[in-house]
Amino acid sequence: MESTGRIAAAAAVLACALAAGCTAANRVEPETMQIATAPLVCRADQCAVWWERARQWVTQHAQYPLQTDTADAIETAGPAGGSGAPAFQVTRARNPDGTFTIGFAAHCDRPLAGCRPDPWQSAAKFKQFVRSGEEAPSSAPPAQAHAPQ
Repeated sequence: MESTGRIAAAAAVLACALAAGCTAANRVEPETMQIATAPLVCRADQCAVWWERARQWVTQHAQYPLQTDTADAIETAGPAGGSGAPAFQVTRARNPDGTFTIGFAAHCDRPLAGCRPDPWQSAAKFKQFVRSGEEAPSSAPPAQAHAPQ
C-alpha cells in the first residue's frame, strides 16, 4: 500500500508540473491582450469602411464559408468536429451616442488543445486590420490560450 501512495504522490507532482507548464505555454502577451480587448468604436462614415474591412478579414482568414453576411453580422460556419480552425463572429451594434461598436469572437471545437490560430492573436490581428486596412506583421506562432466567448 505504501508504494501505491508514493505512486499517487508522484503522479500528483507530475500533474502539477505539467499543469504549470501548460499555464506558462498558454500565456497571452500583454500587448496582444490589450489590442484584442480594445473596443472598435466608429462613426457612420468610418463604420462603412471598417465593416467592409471586417468582412474582408474574415473571408481571407476563415477556413469555413460565410454563413451570415448582413449589415450587422458576419459569421462563418463551424467550428466542426474537433477542429482547431476557429469560426468567426463579427457584430455591429449601435450605441446610444450614435456611434457603433464592432465586436469580434473566435472559437473552435478543441477546448483542451486550443485553436490554431490562437483566438487572442486572431482578435488582435482582426482589430489592427479593421482600424488600419493593413495586415499585422506575422510573428512566431503564438502560444495557445483559450479566449472567452
